[in-house]
Amino acid sequence: MPATETLMDAALRYTRYGQRLLAAEPALRGELRAGLDQPFHRDEMQAFLAAQPITDEASLKRALRALRKRVALRLMVRDLSGLSDLGEVMTGITQLAEVTIQAALQQLDGWLQQTHGAPMGEESGARQELIVAGMGKLGGGELNVSSDVDLIYLYPEAGETNGPGKLSNHEYFTRLGQKLSQALSEITADGYVFRVDLRLRPYGESGPLVSSFAMLEQYFLTQGREWERYAWIKGRALSGDEAGLMALVRPFVYRKYLDYGAFASMRGLHAQIRREVARRELADNIKLGPGGIREIEFIAQVFQLIRGGKEAALQSRPTRATLDLIAARNLLPASTVQELHSAYAFLRNLEHRLQYLEDAQTQTLPTQAADCELIAQAMGFADWSKFEAELDVHRSRVEAHFGEIFSAGAQATASDSPWLLENGAAEALATLGYAEPARAAAQLANLKHSQRYLNLPANSRARFDALLPRIIVEAVHHGDSIETLTRMITLMETISRRESYLALLAEYPDTLTHVARVCGASPWAADYLTRHPLLLDELLDARTLMEKRDWPQLARRLREELGDFPGTERQMDTLRNFKHAQTFHLLAQDLEGVLPIEKLSDELTALAQCILEEVLRIAWLSLSKKHCDTPRFAVIGYGKLGGKELGYASDLDIVFLYDDPDQMAPETYARLAQRINSWLTTLTPAGTLYETDLRLRPDGAAGLLVSTVAAFEEYEKQKAWVWEHQALTRARFAAGDAAIGAHFENIRREIIRMPRAVSSLRQEVTTMRQKMHDAHINSSNLFDLKHDAGGIVDVEFLVQFLVLAYASDHPGLADNIGNLALLARAADCGLVDRELAETARMAYREFRTLQHRERMQGKTQARVDLALVAQHVKSVKTLWDVLLT
Repeated sequence: MPATETLMDAALRYTRYGQRLLAAEPALRGELRAGLDQPFHRDEMQAFLAAQPITDEASLKRALRALRKRVALRLMVRDLSGLSDLGEVMTGITQLAEVTIQAALQQLDGWLQQTHGAPMGEESGARQELIVAGMGKLGGGELNVSSDVDLIYLYPEAGETNGPGKLSNHEYFTRLGQKLSQALSEITADGYVFRVDLRLRPYGESGPLVSSFAMLEQYFLTQGREWERYAWIKGRALSGDEAGLMALVRPFVYRKYLDYGAFASMRGLHAQIRREVARRELADNIKLGPGGIREIEFIAQVFQLIRGGKEAALQSRPTRATLDLIAARNLLPASTVQELHSAYAFLRNLEHRLQYLEDAQTQTLPTQAADCELIAQAMGFADWSKFEAELDVHRSRVEAHFGEIFSAGAQATASDSPWLLENGAAEALATLGYAEPARAAAQLANLKHSQRYLNLPANSRARFDALLPRIIVEAVHHGDSIETLTRMITLMETISRRESYLALLAEYPDTLTHVARVCGASPWAADYLTRHPLLLDELLDARTLMEKRDWPQLARRLREELGDFPGTERQMDTLRNFKHAQTFHLLAQDLEGVLPIEKLSDELTALAQCILEEVLRIAWLSLSKKHCDTPRFAVIGYGKLGGKELGYASDLDIVFLYDDPDQMAPETYARLAQRINSWLTTLTPAGTLYETDLRLRPDGAAGLLVSTVAAFEEYEKQKAWVWEHQALTRARFAAGDAAIGAHFENIRREIIRMPRAVSSLRQEVTTMRQKMHDAHINSSNLFDLKHDAGGIVDVEFLVQFLVLAYASDHPGLADNIGNLALLARAADCGLVDRELAETARMAYREFRTLQHRERMQGKTQARVDLALVAQHVKSVKTLWDVLLT
């Protein structure tokens, strides 16, 4: 195969290590030629070792080293010939490490047991295994070709072996770990397999070679440092009890909250590395130097440390996969992530070519001219200068992105800030533009002398002091300066108990502008943010904050975060945090004036449906007894949910239906409905999802919690009151089995279109309206937008009357399309004067807009000066007189 030989010779020009291998063992050339067309896969590695005559430690070492030569040789030639990519190289070397570690461990453990027996757990009585934790690039599945392997040796529990030569489990696994390290790293006549680095273990070089789970857990709790959290991101078990290990590691690495303190920790670690680089003159080191591989890894991993506890998907180990997740979540611009990807691939490929030369663990650019030219050509460049120019582009981009992401954040401001002045604060506040500077100064003084502020830890107080001057300035520019300052101080006092929130604002001080805008615009919004400070994270990127909600995509993301597990408290909080985050996105758009009230209600309804679908799914998974895999069950929305008129604090009027003949169905679906209601209403640290009202079901509170579709139909046709049919005009399938939803809609339309005597219907509707009016007496001199005559409820009753009275002759009126659209449709049908219908539509829209505005100002009752809406009230009353008097 002349072409293959030419390809091999061309590639071998760039690896003196490969040349030496073939010179020492010419037979390897034939093996290389035969296998060059495909990667060296795991099964081929395992088959090679299985064919070797391994009878003792010496023959084990020979077999492992023989495999390493063959894998390295094929991998280098395929890479240098353009037959493979970076992923194949990293995967191939990682699989070599996994196969050799596991094979050596199996042999050594078996031989050691022949003398001492198997190690047994003191408490469990179960067989114990050595857990080899792969760290660093091994853990991430991205080893380089001449990498060492970072390992930590662990075992689950104390005990002793069950053989004649008894050893404690600790001593047994210490011996096993020593033998494993020697099998891999000892330099013999055949070379070595991998250099082994055990310094990442608890207490480093001064600590024991192996640790029990109990010791590791205690170490994490009492000694674990920030850099070790970073190191354990990539940690995974290559043998033994991975689930047990991860149960200890995850709480140490990933916080339950958003951990913005990770920025400062990573910044400090990077500063140490930079000092070491300068001291050792390592500027040409493409791993540790400026704009190197380590900075890309830091960028990926800081977002994991911050968010991995909240978003399990970000607990990914490979760097490139993590960058993709960061881009998908809009945590960094797509262009930034693309540049980091390109730089990572370029630098890792360069790293491999530097190591191919001599099989040396190096990331430093060569100084010899001949080697420089070899490296440039191996990278696909005509000469060193062209290569170096491209390298500089990548490194400068990485350095710039790293500097932007890890910039120092908020710093202490000038000493003339009103927050820092002992005297003259009021004068300084007046200069800034405060209308009541003395009052503002008194607030700041009270805050400065409060026990909550004085008891803050030093780090938190320093961040607090750095943020307050900016808050004072921002409050002037948004709404009533005193009210805005008061609300922002309340927020700061609340979040000061959690250092991570102060760290967030310190790292992203421009976020305070958005906070001030929210606090200045609405006391309700300010209170919502204060009650759920996790939402500060949503303010980091104004671009994504204002994006239209993509509910199918968001639903997929929510399902991914929830997983397919029975109900847990973590899932409850995940649902609540999702609801808060999406509500806050809509709130921000609302405050910016980009969402009219009808569109806002549509979006809040879509959010509620998204949550109902997931609550139903998780509640079903959590049922211990169920007779089928998929529930034949649906949630029907009434009221504001059914009519797509939800507000931020609306409860959900829901009815549960099922269509399942199984004899277990009534009990199963009753328990499911109870579970759904519990999931919606239970108060957790993250709050509640929704308050619910289940009284619109057949027979109300006295009726069964769930009904069959047939029983529901019978009730509505034979027993339901007129007001229940009024409610049905706004009912709609919300979640669950779509077939049941379609059946319900057919029943709803049939009932709505039943012929009715208009006069008796008119009497029923006006009687019910009077009962509601009597229950909401307004003794103030303001107009109640919802309950007073000529207000929102009157419009709703008018529409319901039109639908029930005339849908039998005008089927379009049975469509659940909202009050505004139905008024227009009634006019189109000639049932209402068009001009009168339009004035009522305008009134309804204005009432809802004013009601929303009043509630955003923190008012529980939406009441306004009658003069403000007199013409609208008159229009609604006129239509009432025409239709119902």
